[in-house]
Amino acid sequence: MSQFFQVHPDNPQARLIKQAVEIIRAGGVVVFPTDSSYAVGCHIGDKNAIERIRRLRQLDDKHNFTLICSDLSQLGLFAKVDTGAFRLLKAHTPGPYTFILSATREVPRMLLHAKRRTIGLRVPRHPITQALLEQLGEPLMSVSLIMPGEVLPLSDPYEMRQLLEHHVDLIIDGGFGGLAASTVVNLSDGEPEVIRVGCGDPSPFAEGA
Repeated sequence: MSQFFQVHPDNPQARLIKQAVEIIRAGGVVVFPTDSSYAVGCHIGDKNAIERIRRLRQLDDKHNFTLICSDLSQLGLFAKVDTGAFRLLKAHTPGPYTFILSATREVPRMLLHAKRRTIGLRVPRHPITQALLEQLGEPLMSVSLIMPGEVLPLSDPYEMRQLLEHHVDLIIDGGFGGLAASTVVNLSDGEPEVIRVGCGDPSPFAEGA
C-alpha cells in the first residue's frame, strides 16, 4: 500500500519532503508533480525500482529515461553540452522541456538509450520537484505518468491513488497536474529537433533559434 502525502504546491512542507526523499533513497518508486505533468521516478542507480517503473509503464529498452536535475550545473555532470546546446539550455531552463543529449559516464548504463548512448534531461520549475532535488542532492530518474494505452498523463492525485496504490511506494499530491507532458527536444545531433510537442513552446527549437 503506497503512502499519500498532501504537499503544498508553492511552499512544500520540509518534513514531508524529507520523508519523501528517505523513501526514494530506500529504493521507493514515487509519483510527483512537475511543471508539465505528473511523473513517476526513483533513485538514479536503483535497478529494481527502475524495472518496476518499466513494468508499470510497459516500456521497452528503447525508451529514453529522463534525469530531472536541479540546475544546469548538475545537468552538465550527466550530459555532453557544447556551446550551442548550452545557449539553448540556459535560455529555456528551468521549464517544461526535456532535452535529449549524449550522456557522460556518470549516467548508469541501464538508463541509456540502447543504441545511441543518449539520455533525457530536465530542469523543471515546480517548487515540489525542486525541493525534492535539493534534499536528495542528485538527479531523479523519471518518466511521465502516462499509463499503458493512454495518451494523456494522469492528473488527479486521487485517481492515481486508486490506480497505483499497490504499484508505487508514495504519491505526492500537489494538486491537479497538467494534461500535457514536457516538450522533447533532441540536441544530440547538432541541430535541435523537436521530438514531441508538449506544454513547452516548441517554436524556438523548430526554427533552430
